[in-house]
Amino acid sequence: MMDFIGGEILYFNKPLDWTSFDLVNAFRYKLSRKLKVRKIKVGHAGTLDPKATGVMIVCTGKATKRMEEFQHQTKEYIATLKLGETTPSFDLEKEVDCTYPTAHITCDRVRETLASFVGEIRQVPPVYSACKIDGKRAYELARKGKEAPLKEKTLVIDEVELLACDLPVIKIRVTCSKGTYIRALARDIGFALSSGAHLIALERTRIGDVTIDMCMSPDRIDDFLERITIKNNM
Repeated sequence: MMDFIGGEILYFNKPLDWTSFDLVNAFRYKLSRKLKVRKIKVGHAGTLDPKATGVMIVCTGKATKRMEEFQHQTKEYIATLKLGETTPSFDLEKEVDCTYPTAHITCDRVRETLASFVGEIRQVPPVYSACKIDGKRAYELARKGKEAPLKEKTLVIDEVELLACDLPVIKIRVTCSKGTYIRALARDIGFALSSGAHLIALERTRIGDVTIDMCMSPDRIDDFLERITIKNNM
């Protein structure tokens, strides 16, 4: 029996081109109709960009108090980078704005460069991010063409593994701490290789002990709510 008012924690696989809010909003709408209530608390632990897919932890009712706990857990990503090109958003949200040479890059050099990012690093978040500047989201300012200076943050990268190297495209697995922007990591990897880089695919495969195979697709929400037994809090 599930108690959504008392608090439940669910795992979703966020689809491509959905915002994190889109997913939360879709579930909240269907859940409130199922419960026949006008309002219910629903939140998520850890934003995913529209061009990213994968694990999202969604909390309801009193369990929303646990969101910060999940946000601090280690995360794992599978990222596909294209070297030699950059975009203002560091992913496919924006068009390519600059191209760079890649002939000097080898798979061995890629491996050596990736190793240099393991451990404690300093990272400047992307201007197209949810970081706040004077109460405004950085992406809101960036989309209006305004300067959005962001401060460096200290992060921990536990692992960076090269999964595939088909230059100028590489695929990597990253495990990292809270607050790491994989888009910014792609930017920095490109710079370290004396070139440019941006993400062409990103999947979050794990948050703490929650893995992608444990997650529900949003198109299964109706079926899920139909099958479960719900505690009556009224």
